[in-house]
Amino acid sequence: MSLNNWRSISLATGAMCVALSGCSEVAAPAEIVSAVTCTPDRAQILLEGGTFLMGSVDMYPEERPIRSASVDAFGISSTEITNREFAEFVTETGYLTTAEQTPDPAVHPDILPNELVAGSAVFVSPLVSGSRQWWQFVPGANWQTPEGPGSTITERQDHPVVHVSYADALAYAAWAGGDLPTEAEWEFAARAGLDGARFEWGDEPPEQGPVKANTWQGMFPLENTAADGHAGTAPVGCYNPNAYGLYDMTGNVWEWTHGQFNTADPNSGLIKGGSYLCADNFCRRYRPAARQPQERDFSTSHIGFRVVFRDQDHATSADALDAAE
Repeated sequence: MSLNNWRSISLATGAMCVALSGCSEVAAPAEIVSAVTCTPDRAQILLEGGTFLMGSVDMYPEERPIRSASVDAFGISSTEITNREFAEFVTETGYLTTAEQTPDPAVHPDILPNELVAGSAVFVSPLVSGSRQWWQFVPGANWQTPEGPGSTITERQDHPVVHVSYADALAYAAWAGGDLPTEAEWEFAARAGLDGARFEWGDEPPEQGPVKANTWQGMFPLENTAADGHAGTAPVGCYNPNAYGLYDMTGNVWEWTHGQFNTADPNSGLIKGGSYLCADNFCRRYRPAARQPQERDFSTSHIGFRVVFRDQDHATSADALDAAE
């Protein structure tokens, strides 16, 4: 998903329902209020570091090979950064996110200057848009208006902040006294000591047993039964934490890392963890080994972040996080 192809996305049309018998009778899923009490133990989790097996050979080729990796001790926020926390940062600093700024024509010479407008990419069900393309560039969509003008985060203060670019996430992390995780740090934290396990909780698929994460249930992108309690993002901490006490390392929103998917391209970013749009039939990236490219100068409605703290002088319980609340 990039700014360079936003115009084709925003103008894309098609008859998705033509080939789908009875499609017109299917209603778009409504937001479902979770029956789970979302009250995580908000903290900075201190990890001693160590050596672990990174990657996988079971799924996508970009996850290969399995290799040994080592990380030093670090602290990491137990949840994704929320709208409430990001608002504190913006109030104090006056920060303006990438999605709230008009893109620089010099950086995007292939797009007509009058078509460069502030906005971000929003997931829109084909059942709503009537388009084959479920990503739409929405002018005016940003972290405060996640579906575009007229939408609000008033009732989503404890949901993860979205529509943040790599630079936005870095700016918040620096303000909080921390940084974004490296890919190895992120995967070490997500695996929580379960080397070789497919998922952060073990090997049981997410659709079996108790609800484990906020992912897509049903046939993506047409049907989301929201059996996990949420059709969109969920408040942080609605599902059981992993063995390290970290919430939502799988699903809910993708998370920025310092990694690069293509090291030859400075704008090539790397996100981890999957999101509420990952489904068994489409994006099986709700696993620690999964990795996906994302342009650093663009944002979407399913990417957020969490913060790490490598200076152990700041690593006393939740001190660094408390500063952001």
